[in-house]
Amino acid sequence: MIIGLTGTFAAGKDTIADHLVSLGFEHYSTGDQIREIAAERGIKQNRDVLRILGNELRDKYGSDYLCRRIIENKAKTDKIVISGIRQPGEIEYLKKLGNFFLIAVDAPIEVRFERMSLRARRGDPKTIEEMVEKERKEMESAGPNAQKIHECMLEADALIINDKNIEGLDVKVNDILKKFEKKI
Repeated sequence: MIIGLTGTFAAGKDTIADHLVSLGFEHYSTGDQIREIAAERGIKQNRDVLRILGNELRDKYGSDYLCRRIIENKAKTDKIVISGIRQPGEIEYLKKLGNFFLIAVDAPIEVRFERMSLRARRGDPKTIEEMVEKERKEMESAGPNAQKIHECMLEADALIINDKNIEGLDVKVNDILKKFEKKI
């Protein structure tokens, strides 16, 4: 089974991935793939630069490039979670592999901004206004291979509103996972 995670900034994608890892899944991130390539090329890593690099990679190698890279070069089992699905071409590719399910994650913007401030990743927005602007660029970027998180969220098999605590999130994930397992 392959679980894809898409969603808004700081909604809880990595927290869900961590929970799935505790259930035996391997976790890979499309963002980690971009950061790895940026490091190999000596490119500075901030959110805007990585978004542009990701779009360039998809333009050059195909909209499914980052997920293909994970499946073909990284994945060791057939129980995988891929966080950071940002392009409908990635979904299309993963669906062709079979037993793929997509979860969209969202939360109120104030909650997400607080989480983002606490995690303090390099390049994260410092104000809600900056967060809204950066997120807008990733939700519906121009170009056929650019990030289109909004479109990805619309294709999800399940939506989680992550507005509570981690324990509540884990319960929601477990319930969704049971539904996915019944479909296999």
